[in-house]
Amino acid sequence: MRKTDYHIEITPRQVTLNGEILPITAQGDRLLPELYKHYVGNYPKFYKMDLLCQLGFIGSELLLMSEKGVERFVSRSDRAIIMANHSASITADNAYLQTIQHHNYFPSPSLFVYTLPNIVTGEIAIRNHYCGETMFYVLQDQQQLAQFAELAFLQTNTNSALTGWIECTSKDDFYLIMNILWKN
Repeated sequence: MRKTDYHIEITPRQVTLNGEILPITAQGDRLLPELYKHYVGNYPKFYKMDLLCQLGFIGSELLLMSEKGVERFVSRSDRAIIMANHSASITADNAYLQTIQHHNYFPSPSLFVYTLPNIVTGEIAIRNHYCGETMFYVLQDQQQLAQFAELAFLQTNTNSALTGWIECTSKDDFYLIMNILWKN
């Protein structure tokens, strides 16, 4: 088990950051935009993201803001991003499917890009200037994530990892638990 001092958990009804419950007024599909407006507000691309990316983005932003002694937005190759879930990008997949189901269909490129669940790791890496490993796994359960996270630490230049289980099956059914892990 790796050392972690920073962790976040987001559900449609509650946000817990490093053991403290954040005050929120919105729930469900209004929660993530509220968190963005209140805590981030300076990344307009947020509104173009699908729900899975918004959830991962907000989780990483809140978590990284709480990390003490680390300068943000400085290029670094020693931090990996490892995310996983059980449902891949099902919400974006269903939205994209709606654009191609009819006889006169028009596939949406803006939706298509989010049919890849690893887009969330890319969004986090781009925002934070991380050049280390980025991985997204579709796994049976959260227990397997720790095993896969260990793979990142086999890289000699990986000193820390942003890891998380990020499940998003609908606009009112999502769950994120994210940690920052360090090499021993």
